[in-house]
Amino acid sequence: MNVSLWVLQVLLAAMFAMAGVMKSTQPIPKLAGSLPYVKDLPVGTVRLIGVAELAAALGLILPAATGIATILTPLAATGLVVTMVLAAGFHARRGEYSAIAFNAVLLLLAAVVAWGRFGPHSL
Repeated sequence: MNVSLWVLQVLLAAMFAMAGVMKSTQPIPKLAGSLPYVKDLPVGTVRLIGVAELAAALGLILPAATGIATILTPLAATGLVVTMVLAAGFHARRGEYSAIAFNAVLLLLAAVVAWGRFGPHSL
């Protein structure tokens, strides 16, 4: 199970690191091509979401890999669960149902990591 959790952590970290870097560095017009909702949000909000996703990606890997403050790994996964619940609500209000399905998959994976790292397979 520990190996499975590591695979999920790396997968989630890669997804959120890419999204975080994209949202925190790319100009809004360029982002709007692949993420149309960014046009309707303040620039600061998009950047904050990007930085939060990047921090969560680092939190999924670094504490567990270094053995320093390992409680941060399940906390990062829990933060991603909360982020995906909020994202699903945002997309539901906009009628973007395919985005909700993607949020649900990421939420489920993050919840498994949080459960595993808080519980039976803690670091």
